[in-house]
Amino acid sequence: MDAEHLPDVYLDFREDFPTVAVALDTLGQATDKAGPLDERTARLVKLGLAIGAASQGAARSNARKALAAGASPEEVRHVALLAIATCGFPTAIAGLSWVHDALAKE
Repeated sequence: MDAEHLPDVYLDFREDFPTVAVALDTLGQATDKAGPLDERTARLVKLGLAIGAASQGAARSNARKALAAGASPEEVRHVALLAIATCGFPTAIAGLSWVHDALAKE
């Protein structure tokens, strides 16, 4: 991932706790390979999870990663829109704003 998108606190975490950072990377890779979802689909799912958890950084990151994996901007926006019925209007609008920010940087 492009370092310009990484928050300083995350970079500091990786520097201060390299063993934990490597373990986290390994866990992420293992979960990515554990099932049948392709990378594009997995990134869209992770985007939805991040929006539902109101995790701004993860939502922006997974929006960018979904685009890089072949998702269209319309698909990425649709994921945020789908949050309305499950997570509520405010969460979905926050998600749409995070997606908008990620799309603007691409």
